Amino acid sequence: MNVEFAKSMSGHDRNQIYLIIRKEDNFVYLVNGSTRRLDKAKKKNIRHVQVIKRLPSEVTDWIKDQLTDVTIKKAIQTYRIIKQED
Repeated sequence: MNVEFAKSMSGHDRNQIYLIIRKEDNFVYLVNGSTRRLDKAKKKNIRHVQVIKRLPSEVTDWIKDQLTDVTIKKAIQTYRIIKQED
């Protein structure tokens, strides 16, 4: 599974980090495990997000085995912590 995160660049959710669960034409479907769960993904124009392709292994380990709202939330939290340390 190719794991990609995205940062929202416009809209009321600007600067929020999401996991891309599906790509379709010019749109991506985003989840974050709390406000946007797997059963209700956010559809957003791909031009309005910045795709984050290179993720540390600590982040991808959370969602490698099982994709749930809890593991997505933990992966995003881990990513934020690692980015703060940089």
